[in-house]
Amino acid sequence: MTHIVEVQTSPRPLAALRLLRRAGDGLAQRIVPTLLGLSILVALWQVAAWIAGGTLPTPWATARVLRELLANPFYDNGPNDKGIGLQLLASLGRVATGWSIGVAVAVPLGLLIGSNPRLNRMLAPVIEILRPVSPLAWYPLGLAVVHNAPKAIVFAIVITSLWPTLINTSLGVQSLPDDLKAVARVFQFSRMRYLRRVLLPAAFPSILTGMRLSMGIAWMVIVAGEMLAGGTGIGFFVWDSWNALSLERVISAILVIGVTGLVLDRLFGVIGQRMAAWNKGGQQ
Repeated sequence: MTHIVEVQTSPRPLAALRLLRRAGDGLAQRIVPTLLGLSILVALWQVAAWIAGGTLPTPWATARVLRELLANPFYDNGPNDKGIGLQLLASLGRVATGWSIGVAVAVPLGLLIGSNPRLNRMLAPVIEILRPVSPLAWYPLGLAVVHNAPKAIVFAIVITSLWPTLINTSLGVQSLPDDLKAVARVFQFSRMRYLRRVLLPAAFPSILTGMRLSMGIAWMVIVAGEMLAGGTGIGFFVWDSWNALSLERVISAILVIGVTGLVLDRLFGVIGQRMAAWNKGGQQ
C-alpha cells in the first residue's frame, strides 16, 4: 500500500521571496536607466574627444586625474596648493552662509508681503527690477561695501538667492485656503498661533521649493564668483587648473561641482518627502 505524504510550504518564505523580488525589480528600474544615461554621456564624451583630436581629454584620462585628486583631497601645501576637498569645503561654507542669510531675510519678508496686498503691490516692482540682475553684477558692489573678496562673494549669494525664496513664500501665503482663515477666525487665534498653526504649515511646501531653488542659484553663483575673486574655493580650483593647462583637472572639478549640486538638491527632496509624510500622518 502506497502512502502519499503532502508537503506543505510555509507561506512566510514565499512572501519573503516575493518581497525581495519586488524590491530587486524596483531597484533595477531605478539603477538601469541611470547607468544607461551615464553610459550615453561617456560615449558622447569619448566621441567628442576623438573629434577634437586630442584637445579634449578622454573620459579615461579624466578618470585617472580625478582618482588622484580624490586620493588625497584634504592636503594643504599653502595658499595656492590645496586639495580639492578643502576647496569644496570652502565653497560650501560660503554658500551655506550666504544662503542662510538670504533665507532668514526672505521668509519673514515673504510672509509679510503675502499677507499684506498693499505691501505686495508696493514692493512687486522693486523685486521684478532687482531679480533679473546677473549675480556677478553684485560682486563689485559687495566688494565696495565689505572690502573683502570672499565676503563680497557671500554678499552676491545673499542677494541672488533671496528672490526665489521670497517669491515662493509670498505665493504660498497668498494661496492659503479661505477655509483655514475662517477656522482661525472662529477659534480666535492670536497672530503668533495663526502663524505657527496655520500660515507656516500651509505655506511650507512653497517655502521649501523657494529654498531649494535658492540653493541651486547659490551653488551656481559661488563657482562664477570664485573664478572672478580667486583665493580659495572650487571655482578658483577650476580657474587655476585652466591656467595650468590641465583640462583633466577642469573637467574633474566640473564633475565634483555637478555631483555636489545633485546631493544638495536631493537633500531638499528628502526633506520635502519627510514633511509630506509627517503632515499626512498628522492629519490621519
